[in-house]
Amino acid sequence: MSETRNPPAILAAMERADPAWRPHLLAGLAAVERATPGYLAALAADTYLPTEQRLFAAFALPLPRVRYVLVGEGPYPRAESATGVCFMDGAVGALWCDTGLSKPVNRATSLRNFIKMLLVADGQLDPGDTAGAAMAPVARKARADGAIQTLAQLQENLTSHGFLLLNAALVFRPHVAPAIDARAWLPFLQVVLGALAATEQRPTLVLWGKIAEQLKRLPEAALCPQLCSEHPYNLTFIKHRGMQDLFGPMQLLRTSHEP
Repeated sequence: MSETRNPPAILAAMERADPAWRPHLLAGLAAVERATPGYLAALAADTYLPTEQRLFAAFALPLPRVRYVLVGEGPYPRAESATGVCFMDGAVGALWCDTGLSKPVNRATSLRNFIKMLLVADGQLDPGDTAGAAMAPVARKARADGAIQTLAQLQENLTSHGFLLLNAALVFRPHVAPAIDARAWLPFLQVVLGALAATEQRPTLVLWGKIAEQLKRLPEAALCPQLCSEHPYNLTFIKHRGMQDLFGPMQLLRTSHEP
């Protein structure tokens, strides 16, 4: 599929991606068109999230800097929340409040459980007691001792460690089952993983949930180390030892750390 045949709105979204990604994104779109002819044209004529040409926002991280590929299911189903970056809720500013996590964080279930998992991994929270009362002293400490205060800081810490924050389905449409859009984008992700697997340092795939785990069957995915878990909207994610062991040493909730 040539660049000129891509819908203009889809092409315009590439402006948010690092230039090194552009040939791979175009190749990925061509793969989508071959697998599902007309999908991109229909998508461009439809209403979907993320808005504001953020379809490829995750690819702002230059390809050579990618060390991990974190794959979730799809964008948040709210326009103010869907940013084009995996589980980074655009409606969230401050992480903490006097009684624990802020209301916007608590509303973003996956983000809430991810932060609680980080706190458990850091020894600040008992894995058997992560409810509101236990969070209050943790939040007070966080607001006074150099912890990050905003979601933007958390995203910056993740990208500084080389996390490419992707969704298995790049779009959300309320009238389309997420699994259907995820299936359509699978050839695109196959091209992306192929580009990453060809780098000198093959990144680790961190797959959250059943939709993301579908990537395991791709031959390109088999070339990279993999870690899988349930999706973070499950409370059991907070206690997942594999995720604690991966993220805990990174100290993502600190403002001063070395990647």
